[in-house]
Amino acid sequence: MAQALPTLNLIGAGRVGQTLAQLWTRNGVLQVRDVLTRSTASAQAALDFIAPGASSGRALAHIADMRAADIWLLAVPDAQIGACALELATHARQCGDAPALAFHCSGAQSAALLRPLRDLGWSVASAHPVLSFASPQAAAAQFPGTPCALEGDAAACGALQPWFSAIGGACFTVRSEDKVLYHAAAVLATNFAPVLQALAEDAWRATGMPDTLSLRLRERLLHNAVNNIVALGPQRALTGPAARGDHAAIGRLGSAGRSGLPRLECAGLAPGRAPGRAAAGLSHRTLQHSPLSCRTGQQAPQGEPGIAACGLGEPPQPRQS
Repeated sequence: MAQALPTLNLIGAGRVGQTLAQLWTRNGVLQVRDVLTRSTASAQAALDFIAPGASSGRALAHIADMRAADIWLLAVPDAQIGACALELATHARQCGDAPALAFHCSGAQSAALLRPLRDLGWSVASAHPVLSFASPQAAAAQFPGTPCALEGDAAACGALQPWFSAIGGACFTVRSEDKVLYHAAAVLATNFAPVLQALAEDAWRATGMPDTLSLRLRERLLHNAVNNIVALGPQRALTGPAARGDHAAIGRLGSAGRSGLPRLECAGLAPGRAPGRAAAGLSHRTLQHSPLSCRTGQQAPQGEPGIAACGLGEPPQPRQS
């Protein structure tokens, strides 16, 4: 007789939760039991993607209706993890449920947010896959080979590691105190490219370049940049004034920002700002003033955007001919 699979309850069924639950179900790693979202309709839609045709899963809208499970994934926004853990702890205490394993998938937050469950004897952790979850369907196809950062109780991390490995995750551990720095690196690697591309296209549009050409450049330049970074590494992939260490040319970008494209200055391309300075210094390995100096407790110079991308604001208007 086949051994029963560990059971999984899902609280919150966004792109990350659906992707992981679907992969675990499809690969015979875990069995999804209950899925909880704000409405039974959205929970049922998530369940239909996770385990189509399965009869054991239930779509729910109230935590009080959830059954006990071996593993609980709190796939809710960061700001809701603590409150969700407290509500789950209250529910488990009232039902007399045996201690289980609970984890969340925040990149910046640690397992400390799950303390109400840990106080009940539960094993808790955080598990963050470094992947852009554009859609559950796309993420499920792209997941094999994804680095997955595990943090929290040793027992919880030890249990999560083979489950993530079974769906193609490449697991490694992160110390709780390093979660913010770890997440900052993930944000830089994934979110800054779209932000900078939007700025570039706004700047081209403001100079009168037709959208058909800027879209063509989007595909060509991004494709070439990614290929060069993969083949050569960030340092050797630099081109133009940054590769030459031409600080004066980079400084002129700041003048362009002040004269009509303030979003360029906001992005740090003005003289002395961190991203512009990092680009100029990368070819000489002079990144000591990078925003990531936060690891040593240093602050970025006053007025710099640091590691958080500033708001894009309103796009500039095309210049009239």
